[in-house]
Amino acid sequence: MADRGVDLSALPKEVRDQLAELDLELSEGDITQKGYEKKRAKLLASYISHLPSKTSSSSAPGPSTSSASRHHRSHRSGGARDERYRSDIHTEAVQAALAKHKEEKMALPMPTKRRSAFVQSPIDTCTPPEDEGSLRRKAALSAALAQTLQSPDYWINRSVQSSSTSSSASSTLSHGEPKTHVPPDVTSSASQDRGSRVDLPPAVRGMSRGQSRSSMLDTADGVPVSSRVSTKIQQLLNTLKRPKRPPLSEFFLDDSEEIVEVPQPDPNTPKPEGRQIIPVKGEPLGVVSNWPPALQAALARWGATQAKSPALTALDITGKPLYTLTYGKLWSRSLKLAYTLLNKLGTKTEPVLQPGDRVALVYPNSDPGMFWVAFYGCLLAEVIPVPIEVPLSRQDAGSQQIGFLLGSCGVSLALTSEVCLKGLPKTQNGEIIQFKGWPRMKWVVTDTKYLTKPSKDWQPHIPTANTDTAYIEYKASKEGTVMGVAVSKIAMLTHCQALTQACNYCEGETLVNVLDCKKDMGLWHGVLTSVMNRIHTITVPYAVMKACPMSWVQRVHIHKARVALVKCRDLHWAMMAHKEQKDINLSSIRMLIVADGANPWSVSSCDAFLNVFQSHGLKPEVICPCATSPEALTVAIRRPGARGAPLPARAILSMGGLSHGVIRVNTEDKNSALTVQDVGHIMPGALMCIVKPEGSPQLCKTDEIGEIVINSRAGGTMYYGLPGVTKTTFEVIPVNQAGAPVGEIPFTRTGLLGFVGPGSLVFVVGKIEGLLMVSGRRHNADDLVATALAVEPVKTVYRGRIAVFSVTVFYDERIVIVAEQRPDASEEDSFQWMSRVLQAIDSIHQVGLYCLALVPANTLPKTPLGGIHICETKQNFLEGNLHPCNILMCPHTCVTNLPKPRQKQPVDVGPASMLVGNLVAGKRIAQAIGRELGVVEDQDLIRKGVAVCTATCAQLHKRAEKITATLMERGGLNTGDNVVLLYPPGIDLIAAFYGCLYAGVVPVTVRPPHPQNLAATLPTVRMIIDVSKAACILTTQPLMRILRSREAAASVNVKTWPTIIDTDDLPRKRPPHIYKPPTAEMLAYLDFSVSTTGMLTGVKMSHAAVSTLCRSIKLQCELYSSRQVAICLDPYCGLGFVLWCLSSVYSGHQSILIPPLELESSLPVWLSTLSQYKIRDTFCSYSVMELCTKGLGTQTEMLKARGLNLSCVRSCVVIAEERPRLALTQSFSKLFKDLGLSPRAVSTAFGSRVNLAICLQGTAGPDPSTVYVDMKSLRHDRVRLVERGAPQSLPLMESGTILPGVRVIIVNPETRGPLGDSHLGEIWVNSPHNASGYYTIYGEESLQADHFNTRLSFGEPQTLWARTSYLGFIKRTELLDASGDRHDALFVVGSLDETLELRGLRYHPIDIETSVSRAHRSIAESAVFTWTNLLVVVAELSGSEQEALDLVPLVTNVVLEEHHLIVGVVVIVDPGVIPINSRGEKQRMHLRDSFLADQLDPIYVAYNM
Repeated sequence: MADRGVDLSALPKEVRDQLAELDLELSEGDITQKGYEKKRAKLLASYISHLPSKTSSSSAPGPSTSSASRHHRSHRSGGARDERYRSDIHTEAVQAALAKHKEEKMALPMPTKRRSAFVQSPIDTCTPPEDEGSLRRKAALSAALAQTLQSPDYWINRSVQSSSTSSSASSTLSHGEPKTHVPPDVTSSASQDRGSRVDLPPAVRGMSRGQSRSSMLDTADGVPVSSRVSTKIQQLLNTLKRPKRPPLSEFFLDDSEEIVEVPQPDPNTPKPEGRQIIPVKGEPLGVVSNWPPALQAALARWGATQAKSPALTALDITGKPLYTLTYGKLWSRSLKLAYTLLNKLGTKTEPVLQPGDRVALVYPNSDPGMFWVAFYGCLLAEVIPVPIEVPLSRQDAGSQQIGFLLGSCGVSLALTSEVCLKGLPKTQNGEIIQFKGWPRMKWVVTDTKYLTKPSKDWQPHIPTANTDTAYIEYKASKEGTVMGVAVSKIAMLTHCQALTQACNYCEGETLVNVLDCKKDMGLWHGVLTSVMNRIHTITVPYAVMKACPMSWVQRVHIHKARVALVKCRDLHWAMMAHKEQKDINLSSIRMLIVADGANPWSVSSCDAFLNVFQSHGLKPEVICPCATSPEALTVAIRRPGARGAPLPARAILSMGGLSHGVIRVNTEDKNSALTVQDVGHIMPGALMCIVKPEGSPQLCKTDEIGEIVINSRAGGTMYYGLPGVTKTTFEVIPVNQAGAPVGEIPFTRTGLLGFVGPGSLVFVVGKIEGLLMVSGRRHNADDLVATALAVEPVKTVYRGRIAVFSVTVFYDERIVIVAEQRPDASEEDSFQWMSRVLQAIDSIHQVGLYCLALVPANTLPKTPLGGIHICETKQNFLEGNLHPCNILMCPHTCVTNLPKPRQKQPVDVGPASMLVGNLVAGKRIAQAIGRELGVVEDQDLIRKGVAVCTATCAQLHKRAEKITATLMERGGLNTGDNVVLLYPPGIDLIAAFYGCLYAGVVPVTVRPPHPQNLAATLPTVRMIIDVSKAACILTTQPLMRILRSREAAASVNVKTWPTIIDTDDLPRKRPPHIYKPPTAEMLAYLDFSVSTTGMLTGVKMSHAAVSTLCRSIKLQCELYSSRQVAICLDPYCGLGFVLWCLSSVYSGHQSILIPPLELESSLPVWLSTLSQYKIRDTFCSYSVMELCTKGLGTQTEMLKARGLNLSCVRSCVVIAEERPRLALTQSFSKLFKDLGLSPRAVSTAFGSRVNLAICLQGTAGPDPSTVYVDMKSLRHDRVRLVERGAPQSLPLMESGTILPGVRVIIVNPETRGPLGDSHLGEIWVNSPHNASGYYTIYGEESLQADHFNTRLSFGEPQTLWARTSYLGFIKRTELLDASGDRHDALFVVGSLDETLELRGLRYHPIDIETSVSRAHRSIAESAVFTWTNLLVVVAELSGSEQEALDLVPLVTNVVLEEHHLIVGVVVIVDPGVIPINSRGEKQRMHLRDSFLADQLDPIYVAYNM
């Protein structure tokens, strides 16, 4: 190699760029190794002898330095959006802007991605994997590998994590008051799948508060510092601390209208200052004597008089001529087709086609001859051709929209060629498939052999051009709808005349056309005007250009063509390939028409092309950019200049000015300049104005950018079949500043944004469809693409495959950029590129990007000519079907219109004045009371002789006595000792419980460990045993073996268990005496449970509380001894335990006990039991209800056939300690309605730690009521009722009727004063069955008093209340209760410990989670928590891992839209990762701890900027 001695870094930038480019060409296979070495040596030759001195760098900023896409030959490429965006000045500007940013050094945290996900496949195999199983298996495999090959820092993390603080300390941080109830914990057992719940073991969490405070000093807020996750979050926080550009405007206080306002206008924004624009007139359209009266007449004339003259030459795929169609052949074939269409398709009496019918033309671009014949055949038959693209598959991008077009035009017949028909997708029996959204179509093949020669006496009818529709050209709107623009016969003819005059076409010229001949310039010049002037057209289809980019230049050279019709892309491709062609001469060209010259970025392609080909005879004045629109046809075109005349000047505009819609010459900052070339003068015979693009069509001022509107006979007449939209586009009357119409002439909107420059030259700066309006400023999609591409994307993305669009989120447009990533790009490169694009766009356009996504190669939907289908891409983005492989969301930087955070008002107003205020305002104090309980006779729980389940009370009594005897013998226990009962749900558990009572010891029921998952479930058992200081354990033999097994020894110390007694084979003994408690206040049992925040709490239940509770339930539910009750609950704590073990014995009814675990082996067991025993009352948990809804919901027909009947069920009560899950109870009722379940049967209960049963829907009370509350008010702790279906409304269901003997009051948790019923507050309860206190080993007396014996600070200070730690409100309903008074309903909103305080407002996690779960079909479950003021959303992905990144923008959007919050971190995990306890409640604090300790193995973690 020649560059051995060369220090590459010392070379000039251009040379380095050219070298990089060569490397790229080599890597993409676009150049041979030999060619590569030769070119490289040539480049370096001049530097080898005399290095550091820089030689003259090439003067032209030609494309030689461009890093364009060179992979056109290898596969389908960027097409339409390709090199239009190349501008070296712009690239330099972007690099300068980035350099400025580099000094500030912005540290963005990189997203975390599981390695197994998103293995980028090679380009050609980019189809999504068929079966998800394989993905899962890969994931499982790699996870297993990761477990075995853990890095040392994993172990460091582990060891630090285990000494992390107790979660009680960390949960203190998020709430005002410390909530260290008691030792923490985790409960429940079960295998790792979703059906059975697992609560993960805590890190050793039993520390006193003193300790935990000190241990928090060395960790970041209680998270081990070495944790990978928290350093990322820290990094994210640091990024977010940088000041945002627009200041937050101050609006929205409390309940005022919070529709977000646009920030106040900046007084320094540039405003238009010129006078009102005067309409611009085109030159008059000349009258030429021999112009034909109609276009068909011209064809007839040339067909007769110049039959041998060539009309069209088509090329084959190699660029060689394939066939030439003469004017004679074109005329005769068109005639045949016209005759066949009118006479041979139906019968004489019932022809299929009538003149004026619409016909679709379906021909590939590679067969222009067939298309020409079909088009002119239709004109001669007077049917209306509607040319469309060839559909390639049923799911083609935009095919549904083409269906809409065909429908609105009433098309039912399609013409096509035999070859094309063979290529269309077919069904099994050979019929053409029904394309998505298309009407039913008949297909007619138009190859010559199938056409009939017209009879001698038949002549086509060629009338003088009139206003009837001649043809319909399709156009896609910004929203993606495809509409048909109808062009009348007179407009078609006038347009051809105007083009002939403007381009000075002469008879017999040769024209090379590279554009699509079905629409736009390709049709107007290459098919219509060319026939009118007997021009010879040489068509170069897209496929030829891809294979041989130089083909059009060669054709111009060979045929000495006078006119060429191209796009910037073709100029660019020709430059890239021109080195292979030495002897090309372009001096014959008098007009090089650049069809997309209206794109502001075309100017650099034109310059670069001229630069390369000027030496080949190309004259500078022949380059003619033009501006077109589907509605107005040709708007303006530059006429070729005289030889040597000065070239038109360019406008160098300030992008800042453009964003405010005004024209300002760029002076200050060259980085944000836009260079625009003119598109010449408007068409002959036309009149043009500039009007405001939005609102009424007010005329713009001379220095204002607006939409170009045209009045001309040569334009489209309407959107066919759509009169509404037609009016606003084709019949616009401009108005002046005062709003008065200017004249009567209707104008047509062109969709082009621009202004009139000096000399009436037209300048176009963008299109309406590429317009992005962000915070009142306009940005052009093309400009953003150009900036993104100027951030050298060589290794990361494909240049031609970028989509920019905006989505509306939270009252403003947000910009999204999607690009295709190269298969070989590394994560780091991509992330680097994305963060630099953010900075460049921020710095040059002063606008924040909302989302930047990279998708795998070849996965974006393409238009038929290879460009990116923007609307379809946007649709995919919004529906979560984009499947990105990299994504960066920046809501923090670009969402600047959030309401101001609410400042908490200092509490100057005391609770007393609040109370008086409420009374004065006529509001009730929120309290409610259950009915009278009556006298409790019997304080003692022991009754005998009533049948219970499979054991009568007598049998139960005998068994309990045996257990008592064994306890007294072997346990060596004292009265009042605690005994742990470790049993599966069943009779043994109940017998052991009463055995303990008989012996005078205190039973503690504990869920047994799960044998398949000891590591997760045994530590909880151990913790409860230690915390309760149990003196002995009663259990079964299998469980006893498990407790002493080697597996158990791995997770706990098995040597220190207290005495274990198995009760399977008991001696037949009776105890000497049965213990009677001396007072009813004595402890009956301990109830241990784990809260959702992961805290283990044990409460003490006295004999008095137990018997009043049982009596209260008996009264409420009318449980007589003749009843049968089915209970499908876990019998270890709370109301589940009371119903299972106590209530049935107290009330003497028969209970059928169904352990929820049984449902996993046989789902219908609960429902079939209800049906079989004709049960009236049943109790279940949400997890049981969910299992039945998900598992049996689809099988109701089958269950009905088996005779399952639920009409006997009068009340089905869900036992829970949370807000009623309305959606679940409703879907359960709806699904099983067919089995006879009454819609009134399902209701809910509510209990808490301090009182196990506060509400329970009885049989006598009114039905539970549902209200709709305003979520915005709820965040301010206010309750405002709204109508069903109101925006931002939340349905809440009453939690059941308040039990007899219970009083409830709503209290402000901070001031402890009673609240009115329009406030959300903490629920306090007073009742004889309140628990007597926490059972704790720390003796936290203060906490005890605070939670169990609290007084109101005002109002009724003598009553003692217990605090439930749940927020709720009370509403008086219209319904009457048993005593005839109006019924007070208690609505539980959520746990106080779990609420999130964000932006000064109170959020309930479940509301955010409901929104998140709705965001995408693949979100199985979600959970949210906050970490250092960032909102973290964890979503379980049930679909394939490909969809993981689709969820990130959708989750961010929905939370922003519905809750006005910006999500900080989105974590996508596998199903079953979110820990859920036995009651079916999410354990968010566990999840938080696992996330921060990096133990979740997430599929993807996105850090939103």
